[in-house]
Amino acid sequence: MYENQKHPLRPVRQHHKTIILSDVHLGTAGSKAREVVRFLKYNTCDKLILNGDIIDGWELKKYGSWKVKHTRFFKMVLKMIEEHNTKVIYLHGNHDDFLDNILPLTIGNLSIQMDYIHESGGKCYYVVHGDIFDSVTTHLKWIAKLGSIGYTFLLWLNKFYNAWRKKMGKPPYSFSQYIKSKVKSAVSPASTYEKQMAEMARFKKCQGIICGHTHKPDVKYLDDILYLNSGDWVESLTALTENEAGEWQLVRYLDTELAQSDAIQNNEADSEAEEIDQMAEFYPGQLLAAKNLKLS
Repeated sequence: MYENQKHPLRPVRQHHKTIILSDVHLGTAGSKAREVVRFLKYNTCDKLILNGDIIDGWELKKYGSWKVKHTRFFKMVLKMIEEHNTKVIYLHGNHDDFLDNILPLTIGNLSIQMDYIHESGGKCYYVVHGDIFDSVTTHLKWIAKLGSIGYTFLLWLNKFYNAWRKKMGKPPYSFSQYIKSKVKSAVSPASTYEKQMAEMARFKKCQGIICGHTHKPDVKYLDDILYLNSGDWVESLTALTENEAGEWQLVRYLDTELAQSDAIQNNEADSEAEEIDQMAEFYPGQLLAAKNLKLS
């Protein structure tokens, strides 16, 4: 089913009660900014929760660079606020810890804070990025930053390796996800991390926990607690959506019609790029200036 006859390949716009994104890592080469903007263009919502690591301050300080497509993400968020009256909750993550200097902050429909209680269908969900439950990022921050550099290198290396695999007719493979899972399991087992998250939900008197941070999208029950992880927009390209009945769904961008209409995507990306150039005065530099982050 398509939206209209003029554009027979254009996907249908969908409206959700809630959309949750995390780990977009804007400012890095690996961020799939174009894809997430396209996702938000065709998926509107009453409430948008940006659950940490949306801007990668660690990378911007040293190796990252800010592109027009990264600015386009914030333009899309502002457009959602203006056209759909979307309430936007931006939560603190470990890579965008520069927000420490302005928390908490509320301007109109935009709120920036550490964590959030989401109420829906008679249930409460504790929403937090999740780094506070990770022993590596909490107690050994220098190791986490070193790992971030290695992660960026692996993403770069993966481009060439997967190009070769594609020529050989093989499916893509992720070095970074494999190595990250091995390191995490050695230092902080995933099961322990998830149990801590569930315990925090119970402490907050919530029936569910919603997080990001691990880049592992998931929806499952941990005993009586519903555990939801929104994944990331570097490799998995996933989001959590909630309908009016309070039901949650994990959406994979690569499985949607959006990823299957490349020609339209490229044309729209070009037109959106021209549009964003006209609003160059909007830049998240005002937030990043708090930590003297360099934009280029």
